[in-house]
Amino acid sequence: MARAASVTDLPIKIITGADALGANLKDAMVSHLRSLGIEVEDTGDSSYYSAGAEVGRRVSASSSSSEIRGLVCCGTGVGVAMFANKFPGVYAATCLTVEDAVNARSISNCNVLALSGIKTSPETAIEIVTAWIKTPFKSPCPASGSEPWSSEISSFLDHSLSEMPQIGKSTTKQIDQASASCAICCLAKKREFTPVEIMPGGSMKIVRETPTSAIVRFKAGSVEPAHHHTFGHDIVVLKGKKSVEFEQEGES
Repeated sequence: MARAASVTDLPIKIITGADALGANLKDAMVSHLRSLGIEVEDTGDSSYYSAGAEVGRRVSASSSSSEIRGLVCCGTGVGVAMFANKFPGVYAATCLTVEDAVNARSISNCNVLALSGIKTSPETAIEIVTAWIKTPFKSPCPASGSEPWSSEISSFLDHSLSEMPQIGKSTTKQIDQASASCAICCLAKKREFTPVEIMPGGSMKIVRETPTSAIVRFKAGSVEPAHHHTFGHDIVVLKGKKSVEFEQEGES
């Protein structure tokens, strides 16, 4: 199903790793890959999450000018894929069949292959790995009925290459922006905290890091009963005034 490929078409380098349940299968695949003339960097055996993360990290950090992929193995092939996928630019897929591997390459440009040391025999794994390394992105696959993709889907797949890496970036930016306005976060990062605009001309000081109550000291020195504030910190008003709105009593 995958087109014939010469050694020059194959990945320049493949980084491998496994846990105890996937170690034997990984070692067999390392031998197979090297027999094809492919450079292999074996990170050894460790826990499934460490193995997946290490391969994912190295693939993510690789130069875009050369193709470097990863191959990870654990008992099910799922755990290593989960942790490899925590790194930007890594598209790991657990493949139990040749069809899975061809689809993953054609549709998602899968660059990290995850195999099951329990479910997959070395013979089947060799077929899966061979299909995975020889299948180009957007090539005919079982999902396309073994026919070329339509122009519409082909265009979608082309755009996916630039859109997929952006997933999660906006969320991270929002979290960073929220942290920048949080007094506790600012203090933790040794940054100056700028008081919120509900206290024009005033200033405040954090006295405790509890997010569920707030003690506010007004200019006259009275202490407001502890309750929850929207910004979630205990504060003392050192200068100016602060308005507090209660649901039943109105503003005071």
